Amino acid sequence: MPIYAYKCGACGFAKDQLQKISDPALTDCPQCGKPSFSKQLSAPGFQLKGSGWYATDFKSGTPAAAPSSTDAAPATTTDAPAKSDTPAATASACAPSCACH
Repeated sequence: MPIYAYKCGACGFAKDQLQKISDPALTDCPQCGKPSFSKQLSAPGFQLKGSGWYATDFKSGTPAAAPSSTDAAPATTTDAPAKSDTPAATASACAPSCACH
């Protein structure tokens, strides 16, 4: 059964009430007796995230989906170009000021 949050518009009294979905909404404030007791909007008891899994389901250390482009670190390489036996291949792969040839 869901829990509904109620608040009185006249006196400000607030109460959470466990009710069936089919039960009628409460209208009379239990504090002041005026008919200004109404349901409030509240956060749901679960969250939908990603591709349909709940935030509380089977959490693990690794994400199920690939990280977005904003999450991934930019790819940078500092390795020297691969050396080749052929002088033409080396010359085309490296800059003239490269220390490898």
